[in-house]
Amino acid sequence: MGRLTTHVLDTANGRPGAGVRITLYRNAGERYLLIGDAVTNQDGRCDGPLLEGDAFTRGRYRMVFAAGEYFANAGVALPDPPFIDEVVVDFGIADAASHYHVPLLVSPWSFSTYRGS
Repeated sequence: MGRLTTHVLDTANGRPGAGVRITLYRNAGERYLLIGDAVTNQDGRCDGPLLEGDAFTRGRYRMVFAAGEYFANAGVALPDPPFIDEVVVDFGIADAASHYHVPLLVSPWSFSTYRGS
């Protein structure tokens, strides 16, 4: 059965991104609808899949990672406004029977993502 998972790595400090707020949206034509949210645990992962079962369907999705908030809460001196604030990752689910893992590697100055395993 398919599912959607994520994790966050704080590449500036070489540790998991614990306490990162994540919101998940599904594309509904001309707008995105909020379908869930989570906060990463001490390992930088969510305690369970963001989507699974009947809720995990083909379509276009958006994950928003509150990276600027995470770094500010960690005491990092950020410019105003921060260079990296909300990281928006738009992606598609083509096969609802597969595992989609969307990790975020982030620092106050850069980020990257990929389809993981």
